[in-house]
Amino acid sequence: MTVIDIPGSKSVTARALFLAAAAEGTTTLLRPLVSDDTEGFAEGLAALGYAVRREPGAWHIEGRPAGPGAETADVYCRDGATTARFLPALAAAGHGTYRFDASAQMRRRPLGPLTTALRALGVDLRHGGQEGHHPLDVHARGVKGGALTLDAGQSSQYLTALLLLGPLTAEGLDITVTDLVSEPYVEITLAMMRSFGAEVRQEGRTYRVAPTGYRARTYGIEPDASTASYFFAAAALLPGRSVTVPGLGTGALQGDLAFVDVLRRMGADVETGADATTVRSTGTLRGLTVNMRDISDTMPTLAAIAPFADGPVRIEDVANTRVKECDRLDACAENLRRLGITVRTGPDWIEIHPGTPTGPVGIATHGDHRIVMSFAVTALRAPGVTFDDPGCVKKTFPDFHRAFDTFVRTP
Repeated sequence: MTVIDIPGSKSVTARALFLAAAAEGTTTLLRPLVSDDTEGFAEGLAALGYAVRREPGAWHIEGRPAGPGAETADVYCRDGATTARFLPALAAAGHGTYRFDASAQMRRRPLGPLTTALRALGVDLRHGGQEGHHPLDVHARGVKGGALTLDAGQSSQYLTALLLLGPLTAEGLDITVTDLVSEPYVEITLAMMRSFGAEVRQEGRTYRVAPTGYRARTYGIEPDASTASYFFAAAALLPGRSVTVPGLGTGALQGDLAFVDVLRRMGADVETGADATTVRSTGTLRGLTVNMRDISDTMPTLAAIAPFADGPVRIEDVANTRVKECDRLDACAENLRRLGITVRTGPDWIEIHPGTPTGPVGIATHGDHRIVMSFAVTALRAPGVTFDDPGCVKKTFPDFHRAFDTFVRTP
């Protein structure tokens, strides 16, 4: 059995950085993810005037409940969706003028439902180019609060940004959601907000957030469940192999750990304990139909091992994967077809038929870290696979290639 230490969760690290910046006092984050996305978030906080001190294994953030310390700032969000969506909401609670921009890839990704909601709360917010996309200017003078309606059908991050903002408003927020994707990520947000002292409750489709502010604390970051999915999938794929990931057990915050339940349905042996999860190969992968709306970041992982199942694998309700770093649904289909696999797609689904991937093939990554890491699993049974941009894994796991190679070579 191979034991793998997975880096900290990107989703948890980003939320923790927001909460720490907004809290009264100094927060210490233990085992934060160190990657392009999280470093970009931390640099964005520093640009806004928050004191961030980073050392190996721990980041210390001095909170500013009244908002950014800088009266003006230019914040570059890189490729980070959490940075690009959470930091404008944080800045809105302060007083000053803040300009946000991002990479060409992030500029293409939608922001409109969030900025529409912020405007409904009275935030003076202007898009510098295409409406509903970065760049973005926020002329902040605090947020009174109130009630609003939000469509979070493209991304749960819109709802998370507003929930995180809620305790910083003068009167609190009531957010009624008309549509919501990736709901487990919202559950992460709610749990973390409460751990920093917020009062938030859900009544049907309405989230009620009290204007409590936040309290600083020491907070440990759990391993990234989405990143763990590549190692779990590899263990399920390779006969005789198993992998244990410490720190992801029955009490884990992240919904993406449910990917192991998909592997169990396909025939893998899965054991989830209090503090760790183990996946073992049984030598068989069965085809299945699965709704992955709530765990759509692991859709490419499943697509990557689907050709090795004994029947078709159909993944449904994943329309939101079309507005990630790339159109992941089409990217998976394109690369599987390059490998000689029969694939069908629709607006929100992909169906992959059994086959033997044939190389050599160059995988078109579209600059998407999850396409690289997913097809690295396919490459275990398809010699000759290469990537046009293997380094884009720096977004969430800069050391992925070395760690994955070590796992593969370890009996």
